This record gives sequence, structure tokens and C-alpha cells, in this order.
Amino acid sequence: MIRSVLALLDIRPAYTAMLAERHDLHRYDLVPDKQKFLDEMGDQIRAVVTSARFGVPEDLLAQLPNLEVITSFGVGYDVFDLKALRDRGIRLSTTPDVLTEDVADTAIMLMHATLRKLVLGDDWVRSGKWAAKGSMALTRSIRGKKLGIVGLGRIGQAIASRAVPSGVEVGYFGRSKKDVEYRFFDDLTALATWSDILVLSCPGGAATNGIVNEAVLDALGKEGVVINIARGSVIDEPALIRALQHGLIAGAGLDVFENEPDIDPAFANLHNVVLYPHLASGTVETRDAMGQLVVDNLDAWDERQELITPLV
Repeated sequence: MIRSVLALLDIRPAYTAMLAERHDLHRYDLVPDKQKFLDEMGDQIRAVVTSARFGVPEDLLAQLPNLEVITSFGVGYDVFDLKALRDRGIRLSTTPDVLTEDVADTAIMLMHATLRKLVLGDDWVRSGKWAAKGSMALTRSIRGKKLGIVGLGRIGQAIASRAVPSGVEVGYFGRSKKDVEYRFFDDLTALATWSDILVLSCPGGAATNGIVNEAVLDALGKEGVVINIARGSVIDEPALIRALQHGLIAGAGLDVFENEPDIDPAFANLHNVVLYPHLASGTVETRDAMGQLVVDNLDAWDERQELITPLV
């Protein structure tokens, strides 16, 4: 058994309970005097359970001198200093694959909801505008559109496979060309110029910070739509808000934001954006699968010093 495990959150009650049964588990989020705990227990902690939202703060990491492994609930890894982990020989696992399908479904949901103005339509009925003013203005179909995907990894390919039956043409931008039939662009602005819908499914981090900027949004144009199920950091958010406010693009469907959950209040006043609270993987089934994978990764490390889904 791993001697001591530090959990920064309750990943899911049933799976946190499993961790407590298997390991000497300490809930850091429930510790009242964190510094006292670290002074007494920091050198005993061998594993950390965290999430793609919290990572492991630098000051906490420095007080865990014997840390061996981090198991993260989520697929994102931009919150982790991978070089620092490698330098210390600390292994890191995430929970890929098990959330791919729900995240891809959410991208498709946001595409349709944005083009068909689902939120406005719901209000049109609920508010009585339908009875008072008659039919709502017409919306736009996804069929016949050009869909540009930024990042054709597991999730990007799952999005493409769902979109093609809806009658779209798919193009993509990434670090390298893949063995797929979709059109490859080695320039993001060129992809945006070609696209009617731009879907972001790339990793976060320094390499992609603000890659969808004013120039890319201008290239997408007044009839263009942005869908983001990646990270809020990949879009220059002030530029996106300006583009939505001034009709420089037609709309956006957003699951992620720059400053979650305290997002820019300007979004609430926009009627051409569909907002979703970073819940693309947020189904009971997927979150349970993610929780089980965290438990399984920690068990694998405990039993044979291996990880099922290693990142570092």
C-alpha cells in the first residue's frame, strides 16, 4: 500500500471512498491548518490526487519532498509544470479516452444550439414573445457548412466523425498532417478563412495561449461561429467579446472560459453566444469512468510502479 495519499478534492464520493479504503488518504481540501499538516506530514506523502482544474500548486509541490506520482481527474494538463515533474522524477497520469465521446457530443450540441439559436428560441417561448410577436427570426443550418477543427486529436476526430453525417465538410489545423481524408491547413488563419464554423479541441498551455486572436476572428468573418470545448486560454477572450458585440462573427458556443467560474460579465449580455459551465465531460457515466481510472492508476502504481494512462 502507498503509505500516504493527499487528495486535493473529492473526485467523486464513491471513488474517493475507494481511495480511502486502499490507501492512507488525507483530504487536503478539508484540512483546517494546511501548513501545520504539511509540516507534520509533507515528507510522508507519496501520491497526490488532483484534477485538471487544480493541478498541484508550486508551493505545495515544494513541500512534498518524497512525492512519487500524481493522478489527475481530467484530460487537461496545462496546469502542470511538466518539466518540473520530470526533473524530480514525479510521474503524472490523466484520464484520457473515457471522456472523449461526451466532450465530442457537447461540441456538436453547442454547434447546433448556436446556429439554431436554441437559447433564444427557448426564451421566445417561455417569455410569451411567440404569442405576442409571432414567429422568431429564422436561424442557420449546419448542413453544407465548412467545419474547421483546431486540434485533430482523439476529441477532434470524434467531433469530425459526428459532424460529417450532418453534411459538413471538415478541415483541420494541427502540428502535423494526419492520415485522414479531411483537408489539412498548416496555417490557422487560412483555416479560419475557409471555415464557417471553427471548433477548438486543442490542448491548453503556453503553445496555444491566445492562438485564436483578432486576426483569426476577422478571417472567420461575420457569418462565422466559434465553438470552444478546449481551454479558455486558447482564445483571446477580449477579442472574442469585441467580435461578438460588434457582429464581426455571428456567434459562439463556449464550454470553457479564461477565468472560470468567475467569467467576464460581458458574456451575460450577449445574445449571440451559448454558454455552458465547463461541463462537456459532465455526465454521471463519464465522471464515474474518470473516477475509476484515477483509482486504477493509483492501484497500478502501488502494485507495479506503472501507470495505465501516463502523461509523464
